[in-house]
Amino acid sequence: MTAPPVDHIWRNARIATMSPHRPGLGVIERGAIAASDGRIIWIGPEAEMPPFDAPETDCGGRWITPGLIDCHTHLVYAGNRAREFEMRLEGATYEEIARSGGGIVSTVRQVREASEDELLRQTLPRLDALIAEGVTTVEVKSGYGLDLTSERTSLRVARRLQEERPVSIATTFLGMHTLPPGETDRESYVDTVIHEMLPSLRGEGLVDFVDAFCEGIAFTPEEVARVFEAAKNDECGVKLHADQLSDLGGGALAARYGAASADHLEYTSEESVRAMASAGTVATLLPGAYYFLRETQKPPVELFRRYGVPIAIATDSNPGTSPLTSLLLTMNMAATLFGLTVEECLLGVTRIAARALSAHEDTGTLEPGNCADLAIWDIDDPAELVYRIGFNPLWQRVFQGEVT
Repeated sequence: MTAPPVDHIWRNARIATMSPHRPGLGVIERGAIAASDGRIIWIGPEAEMPPFDAPETDCGGRWITPGLIDCHTHLVYAGNRAREFEMRLEGATYEEIARSGGGIVSTVRQVREASEDELLRQTLPRLDALIAEGVTTVEVKSGYGLDLTSERTSLRVARRLQEERPVSIATTFLGMHTLPPGETDRESYVDTVIHEMLPSLRGEGLVDFVDAFCEGIAFTPEEVARVFEAAKNDECGVKLHADQLSDLGGGALAARYGAASADHLEYTSEESVRAMASAGTVATLLPGAYYFLRETQKPPVELFRRYGVPIAIATDSNPGTSPLTSLLLTMNMAATLFGLTVEECLLGVTRIAARALSAHEDTGTLEPGNCADLAIWDIDDPAELVYRIGFNPLWQRVFQGEVT
C-alpha cells in the first residue's frame, strides 16, 4: 500500500500530544509527526511510521507540544498606563488616578484617537512576544473603543493580525466592558450594544464571541443577560468576565447561556461551579491580573477539580491590570499562586484553552486531522516550561505545517 503524500516529517522526538485519549500529557516516546496541507496526517512511535517520502526535521530527542493558545487577551490597545502604575506605587488611590484622567478612560481616549494602522503597529510587538514563546492561537477582545466606530476599528485590527503574522486569531466583541466616558444612561447604552453595535459588527464578520464584564463596577447580571440573549439569537458564542471582584453569580450566568468560558472567577460560588460543570463551561484563570492587582481571594481551584470543571489559563494581556505578554510566565504564576499542577498548566494552555475558544476539535492536541501547530522545546522534561522564570526554550515553532 502506498503511503499518502506528506509535506514534512518531524522525527526523533518526545511528544506530549495532550490527547484526551491518552493518560496525562499523552506522551509518545521516540515519536514522529507527519503533516500535509497544514494538518497532521500521522502521529505515533517512529518505529511504526509508514515509509513517507518527505523532508524531515530531526528533533534530536526534544519535546513537541501543541502550539500554545492564549485564550483571553485584550491585545489591541494604544498607549500604556505605566504612569498610573507608578502613581499607585507612590500611594495614589484608584479615585485619584481616575480624577487625573487615568484608568480605562485614558485607554479609551487613546484608542479612539489612533488610526487603524497605528493600532496595528502598537499591537504587533505584543503579539510577537507571544509568538516567540510558541503561541499559535490567540483570542483578542475589543472593549477599549466603546462606540461603533472604534470597536469596529479594534476588531479589524484583530483580524489583520493573522494577515501580518502566522497565527490564528479568535475575535471577541466586548462592548460591555464599561460605560463609555460621559455616558450616564445605562439602559440606552445596553440598547446600543444590542441593536446597533452587535448586528453591525457581526454582519461585517468581525465577531466570533460576545463577552461582558459582569461586576459591580461594570454591568449587572440582568444587563449582561439581555446582551447574551441577543448573541444567542444571532447564534454567536459567548464568554464572560465573571466573579472577579465579587460574587454576582457570574459563573452560573455564563453556564445558563452555554458560555464557552467564564473568566477570572476569584469569588465564584460552589453553586456556580456546579452550573459550569453541567454546562461544560471552561474556567479560565488569569493569574497575571491577580498578581498585578495584589489580590488575596484565589479562584476556587479545588471546587473546579471536585466537579470536573476544565481549567484554562491565559495572560489577560491588557494595559491596566495585566500588562503580561508571556504565557510561559503565566503558567508559573498559575502554579505558584493558584496551586495548579504542571499537567493542569500545560493542558490549560493547549487542549483546555482550545475548548475555551470552542475550537477543541482541530487544535490544542496533536492528533490526525488536527492543525499541524507545533511548539518544539529544547528541554528535558515538560515541567521546565512551568518551573523556569524568564526562560524561553522554544527551539522551533510550526504553524499549519510551516516552520515560522
